Amino acid sequence: MSDWLNPSTLDRVEERRTDPAWVEALWAQPASLVLTVGDAAVAVAPEGGLDPRPTSGRFDPERHFLLGLVGGRAWFAQGGEHGLTSLRSIMDGLAAADLQVAFTGVGLATWHATSAFCPRCGSATRVVSGGQARLCEVCGREQYPRTDPAVIVAILDGDDRLLLGRQPSWAPGRVSVFAGFVEVGESLEQAVHREMAEEVALDLGKVTYLGSQPWPFPRSLMVGFSARALGTAFTAAEGEIETARWFDVPELRSAMASGEIVLPPHTSIARRMIEAWLAGTLTTPSPRT
Repeated sequence: MSDWLNPSTLDRVEERRTDPAWVEALWAQPASLVLTVGDAAVAVAPEGGLDPRPTSGRFDPERHFLLGLVGGRAWFAQGGEHGLTSLRSIMDGLAAADLQVAFTGVGLATWHATSAFCPRCGSATRVVSGGQARLCEVCGREQYPRTDPAVIVAILDGDDRLLLGRQPSWAPGRVSVFAGFVEVGESLEQAVHREMAEEVALDLGKVTYLGSQPWPFPRSLMVGFSARALGTAFTAAEGEIETARWFDVPELRSAMASGEIVLPPHTSIARRMIEAWLAGTLTTPSPRT
């Protein structure tokens, strides 16, 4: 799995992809691969793992999007609807390079599927830069793949207990730390305070940055923080948070062992944050802040 903290295995070839002839020549190389992707879904081989196919036929810049190079080999993505598998269901089993490709391909293809027209004048747009941008044919406006930032927060009390909750739509037993989208005009830290006040009615002290992760459902960037709650009494947001509970380490380990509690996927930043807390390695603000 990828920990998202090291340099990407996917070289996005930013300086060369603006040359249409170079991108088309990459498509024609015998070693190049194309992965079919859809809305949060990818093509999966019968034995498991991604199922990329050798590029073939004529290159179509409106359908074939260059993701980049992995070990010198070009990877493309193309949109599809049939015979695909949920990316969420397989991502824990993907190697780091395949995870990068899958997350990038799903996010890029879903953006193209909803960006055929210019947001300024409404005219048709065309793909440029091998799929990394779209250009309006009339007003000349360029638009780029949208990324929606969200904060995800490990909330601890003064005794280092961790607050976990669940949404009504999740599978039975699934719990996680709390997350929410950043709104226009606010900082990431302000989003942490606002979202946690909205979701569990807790006031927070200092917040500490932990790391980030792309999240292609559909095109988010999860930015992780830990925060110290100024109290322990909380109120779960009706209709959004089904239940929430403070855990100490032995309590959570016991609940996991019994099957009462199921944690998020291993490839998610939420899981990494919870496991760091279990191991005593989560960066946390002082109880006095």
